[in-house]
Amino acid sequence: MRLFSAIVTTLLLSCCLATNIYAQTEISIDGSTTVGPIIDAFVGAFEKSHPDVKFSVKKTGSGDGAAALIDGRCQIATMSRFMKKDEYQKAIAADKMPVPFTICMDGVCIIVHPSNPIRELKKEQVKAIYTGKVTNWKEVGGPDLPIVAISRDTSSGTYEVFHQLAMDSEKLGDKVEYANANPQIFTRVSTTRGAIGYVGLGFVKTGVKAVPYEGVTPSKRTIASGTYKLSRPLYLFTDGYPELGSVLLEFCNFFLTEEGQDIIEAKGFVPLTSY
Repeated sequence: MRLFSAIVTTLLLSCCLATNIYAQTEISIDGSTTVGPIIDAFVGAFEKSHPDVKFSVKKTGSGDGAAALIDGRCQIATMSRFMKKDEYQKAIAADKMPVPFTICMDGVCIIVHPSNPIRELKKEQVKAIYTGKVTNWKEVGGPDLPIVAISRDTSSGTYEVFHQLAMDSEKLGDKVEYANANPQIFTRVSTTRGAIGYVGLGFVKTGVKAVPYEGVTPSKRTIASGTYKLSRPLYLFTDGYPELGSVLLEFCNFFLTEEGQDIIEAKGFVPLTSY
């Protein structure tokens, strides 16, 4: 009888250990700094109900996120633009199949220092500023003040969207400064009277002023309706569709939950659904 009890106990312990090992799931994430605040909040909320899931989060830019997914260095690439054709080609060559999850909407917002009285900027004016053809605010209806143009780095999804939609892919001027994340642009613009930059909607807050673009102010309403011309979706990409019932799929679909939608809205972005 004692031998039987010992065997049963051993089997139960083995099952428990196996279950714990199975539950110890790791999810690695890399990519967009724009999506960063959303992912940080998602992870914090998800860990409360899934204490055995361990997360690794890096925010190195959309292009780096795509490269990490292709190289097998992450399971989720966060991206503020869609994956490019050449990235898909590299993925296929590496036996990977990127699958997108559109988690919310965002807008690339043109921001200036709060003291700048400029009321609106047209597309051609923004292009002239960032190509270096216009160097003083008085040339576009503003004060007599040199313009300090700030851009995201070229590996950024926000840069890609701005470069394509606002610049028509024209080369930026030699005097444009580059920043590697939205917070750096926010800080530079909020502390520099003549500065202009562009950030995601979630980074428009006290300290900077969002300027109407083509007559439309960036807001949740104008971005959701598409009337703001620099609107864009934000994505998660995985290698193939996650296994049904897996923790990875549950996390990728967290944006569809009421809590996920609340987080997106609290971070200043535009949810896809409303509860």
